[in-house]
Amino acid sequence: MKTIAAPTLAQWLLDPERAAPLLLDVREPWEFQICSIAGSRLVPMRTLPAQVGEFDPEQPVVCVCHHGNRSAQVGMWLWRHGFTDVYNLSGGVDAWARQIDPQMATY
Repeated sequence: MKTIAAPTLAQWLLDPERAAPLLLDVREPWEFQICSIAGSRLVPMRTLPAQVGEFDPEQPVVCVCHHGNRSAQVGMWLWRHGFTDVYNLSGGVDAWARQIDPQMATY
């Protein structure tokens, strides 16, 4: 698993030449309602094992949470389960809000 900074992810999402990642938001629904990165898919950490079969293990995955701790755990779990291109968003949505989207709500 690799780590990705918010500015690097923002550039990636704007790059039409690069395959779009699955933005896997592993927070709880109440957190997702407060804020999220556009295009993110909410899959709370506790539900991931039941839903992992829905994801393409060859597609890049960027794991997202509030500050990057839960998403790091999920990223390692995905990597151990055969996902080959996994990233953890360093600082989570909090870093995204502070560095990329200052209009995004924080908590």
